[in-house]
Amino acid sequence: MVAVARSSSSTPACDCLAHRFGNACDRPEGYCRRQMIDAVHYLVDNGIKWRAMPADFPPWPRVYAFLARWRDTGLTAELHDRLHKAVRQAEGRDPEPSGAVVDLQSVKADATVAHASRGFDAGKKINGRKRHLLTDTLGLLLAVHVTPASVTDRDGARILLPPATGRFRRLTRVWADGGDTGHLTDWTSQHLGLVLDIVRRSEDVRGFQALPRRWVVQRSFAWLLRSRRLVRDYERCTETSEVVIRWSMIALMNRRLAARHHRPTLPAG
Repeated sequence: MVAVARSSSSTPACDCLAHRFGNACDRPEGYCRRQMIDAVHYLVDNGIKWRAMPADFPPWPRVYAFLARWRDTGLTAELHDRLHKAVRQAEGRDPEPSGAVVDLQSVKADATVAHASRGFDAGKKINGRKRHLLTDTLGLLLAVHVTPASVTDRDGARILLPPATGRFRRLTRVWADGGDTGHLTDWTSQHLGLVLDIVRRSEDVRGFQALPRRWVVQRSFAWLLRSRRLVRDYERCTETSEVVIRWSMIALMNRRLAARHHRPTLPAG
């Protein structure tokens, strides 16, 4: 995460309108983009209320307007995808993955979540929403779709997978859990050209068991829960829930790239 730039300071490396022309108007463009991004990261990482935004950042209505504008115009998704390619290349991988893992997570919803966008997960006894995630084999986010918790695994996967195959042309194989068995395996093969591998849990094993491939997306859910805003779903609309997940992954990939950039190189011999 980049350091917070005060509105009264000059940042030559920043070419935003705020530093070129000053805060000429009370609109999102009137504030430094670095400040806006830092404010969004602070909200997601610390799980604060919008009205509890520290005074060091721009006013919370302006920060929310910035988040909403980037959400609606697709700029958040574009920033995320560029960082995703950079991280994969830094790891010596192809920018586009050929394999992915799909899974879901049920989370409780806050009272601010409307009844129409929430549901009850009978299996996990949770009243809230489900996060359907598609990650690559590194655990990095490829696609996300938030639904009421009453939506089944198969129905969520049928919504999540088609757009992903259109964006990632090299994607040929997807690993999933036992909840995606049945007609979904044939449907993905016929309509999407994907091989859906079901990773089943052994009935003889009790307690925790790290399943092949599936542990990758489970680790991704653990990464997301480090962002306190994602411990529970507080967003009124599912689109905002999805963009908050992307901001959490953006912060994670930023830290990973920064750590690699500042990693000292050992002398030869």
